Amino acid sequence: MSIHLCWLRNDLRVHDNTALWRASQRGQVVAVYLITPATWSEHEEAASKVDFWLRNLTELSRELGERNIPLRLVEVEHWRDAPRALIKLAESMQASSMSFNDEYGVHEQLRDQAVADAFAEADLDCQRHVDQTLFRPGTLLTQSGSMYKVYSQFRKQAYSALHRQLPACLPAPERQQPLYMASDPVPERVKGFQAVSEVIRTLWPAGEHAAADRLALFTEHLLEDYEDTRDRPDIDGTSRLSAYLASGVISVRQCLHAAIGHNLGEFDSGKPGGVSWINELLWREFYKHILVCYAHVSRGEAFRAEYQDFNWRHDPEGLEAWRTGRTGIPIIDAAMRQMLATGWMHNRLRMLTAMFLCKNLLINWQEGERWFMRHLIDGDLAANNGGWQWSASTGTDSAPYFRVFNPATQAQKFDPDGSFIREWVPELSSLSPREIHQPLSPARLAELGYPQPIVDLKASRQRAIAAFRGA
Repeated sequence: MSIHLCWLRNDLRVHDNTALWRASQRGQVVAVYLITPATWSEHEEAASKVDFWLRNLTELSRELGERNIPLRLVEVEHWRDAPRALIKLAESMQASSMSFNDEYGVHEQLRDQAVADAFAEADLDCQRHVDQTLFRPGTLLTQSGSMYKVYSQFRKQAYSALHRQLPACLPAPERQQPLYMASDPVPERVKGFQAVSEVIRTLWPAGEHAAADRLALFTEHLLEDYEDTRDRPDIDGTSRLSAYLASGVISVRQCLHAAIGHNLGEFDSGKPGGVSWINELLWREFYKHILVCYAHVSRGEAFRAEYQDFNWRHDPEGLEAWRTGRTGIPIIDAAMRQMLATGWMHNRLRMLTAMFLCKNLLINWQEGERWFMRHLIDGDLAANNGGWQWSASTGTDSAPYFRVFNPATQAQKFDPDGSFIREWVPELSSLSPREIHQPLSPARLAELGYPQPIVDLKASRQRAIAAFRGA
């Protein structure tokens, strides 16, 4: 039988993997993964995320091995080397075709097209598939034929499409005949990326089984109350599947079907928890479509052109205090320290910390976007950029410029007894639930060893509103 390559990227699973399944229907499959350290560095990929990829590749190699599918690893410096490396591998194996799932973003799309063109020039078949999203980006459009800029309108169109046809989940490939070819060993480290703490590795176990276990725990025990608990960083109330989704260890279709199953077959009505989580899955979808249909966003530009040259403040000391969790605003510091220690931050806190940087400190959202990508194990260009531009009021369907979250009142609402703050800001662990949310005197702060606030929340809010109004 002929050999068919399956090029894996952020789709590190055997179940419901469109390219892998389609390749398995054509003949004998050999999976291939490219390690590209220079590109990963350029794209600010977090060390925790690279480590997560490697650990998931190890688990995936075992799963593939049970199906007699070898995993070949090829290291090249940059994505520009991908066409040559993949053609060379295909020729050495006398492979007749290759399949892969499309990825999104300017560089990713250029790379994928370059590979497809190289295979066409070599007279080799190249099959591309939609897998990261429920719908091919650019197919949910307004009546005028443009991509939506408002999420609620996009969601309405997505609901309509899902009512017409729900995307199915594909099975894992069946066991194939042995190819007498060993899988390549997965390295424990990649040059240029530091070692990751055991804390992070324990918090984020690798493999499809780990992702499936978390999905089951969430849908069976947490999803019922998700609408009420999803904004509470002090309790385990969210899916915590973002890292698995970002690396493709679980698919968005698997998540959607689990939510619909919980919701007794409904996705836009029924149980509030299920509807709310499906809404979050569609936000993820929306931002990926934005990335494709408005390419300037993928190039690091503001979605709204009027803010591209906004006069942001240059404040290195403020930026460093924000990065390290030393702003003197407890909920902000707790959130930033959580990310540095675990590679993850609760979504409500992502909005709070982003808005604090962009509005209270008036520091360019791009600084925060980069910092998050460097440290998040679930770093995803579309979702990260979309969230940052929403908070900075520079993006599509973003928060109005005059909307500025007050971190103190948000902490009182979503961390009422201060347990989250105490966990990550031990300097304040002795304070009562009432004290922890109240302004403290400089003397008391010095006694606790905690910094004074680097900015006045009320005055900085007024400054931000004036600056945005002027723009």
